[in-house]
Amino acid sequence: MRIYLSRPHMSGHEEVRVAEAFASNFIAPIGPQLDGFEETMRDYLGADVHCVGLSSGSAALHLALRIAGVGPGDEVWISSMTFAGGIFPVNYLGATPRFFDLDLASWTIDTVRLAEELALAAAENRLPKAIVPTDLYGQSTALDRLEALAAQYDVRLIVDSAESLGAAYLGGRKAGTGGDAAILSFNGNKIITTSGGGMLVTRHKDWADQARFLATQARDPAPHYEHSTYGYNYRLSNICAAIGLGQMEVLDTRVARRREIFARYKAALSRPGITFMPEPEGQYSTHWLTALTIDPAQTGVTREDIRLMLLEQQIEARPLWKPMHMQPFYAGALYHGTGVDEGLFANGLCLPSGSDMSNAQQDEVIERIIAHLN
Repeated sequence: MRIYLSRPHMSGHEEVRVAEAFASNFIAPIGPQLDGFEETMRDYLGADVHCVGLSSGSAALHLALRIAGVGPGDEVWISSMTFAGGIFPVNYLGATPRFFDLDLASWTIDTVRLAEELALAAAENRLPKAIVPTDLYGQSTALDRLEALAAQYDVRLIVDSAESLGAAYLGGRKAGTGGDAAILSFNGNKIITTSGGGMLVTRHKDWADQARFLATQARDPAPHYEHSTYGYNYRLSNICAAIGLGQMEVLDTRVARRREIFARYKAALSRPGITFMPEPEGQYSTHWLTALTIDPAQTGVTREDIRLMLLEQQIEARPLWKPMHMQPFYAGALYHGTGVDEGLFANGLCLPSGSDMSNAQQDEVIERIIAHLN
């Protein structure tokens, strides 16, 4: 049987919630399940925030950037190591990305370098319109430092928390509550899924109101279809939201299981040449995916050697995200860093981490890697 990297993991609660939606005939895009999903997420995050269910995390980022006023000629400063969906909305709006390296101690955006570049940009009157750091592989960025910088330079901060629902930053502050807005993803491979979907989380009520308006084709109040601006068909389906309601009932257990999987991998595979993604003291990562690096100079094998060996055995593993400044589409884009993210991509691998993976399946992955290393 194939061992997947991270597949959807249903609990049974989802069927009950979907049945409720069918019984009430709320099959159309909005309904009580969507309202309930947004309310449940707000309660889970435990902060004074507003939640707007949307069709994807990319849709959430697109709306957040537009509401922040991003447009042609603007710059958006962003983590280079991220998924394409976490950067393409910048292009949708005609803005220009400027990419930033990672801090090796956390594998999230390098706030020291970011601070240096913000000071220089302020002196030259070319500050970005927004900053978009990525919570990588389930680990929160340095929210306190990023929010302080955003406030100091009066720049909008939109946190890409697509991979980190269930994580916490220092003091127990939950990922998804940072900045002017944060975005969540419920894609099929995430810790919880709605089969596809996302959410905009913001402490600004007017941002939430604008997001709902723009996500429903920007329909002005009228008995007919009236539009004073353009919008999108971005709202989350009520049926998908019902799935999300069921998934929320098991979110904490899903996070606990992924952390357990990470710990088992680390205990079994740690050795010279293999380094696991660090978890800074005081932080709580979901370890959405178990991410590690393999140094061929010390192990005698490369990341690709391990990945292809596992693939031959029907075990799915995947390289870390290829930094966006290395992508053909962004050739020549401005980048600030020393190549920490480039090194992580060159040697980095994500191992199967799904919460439905059994210990026996994980043991098979571990045993095959150890055998190849030996």
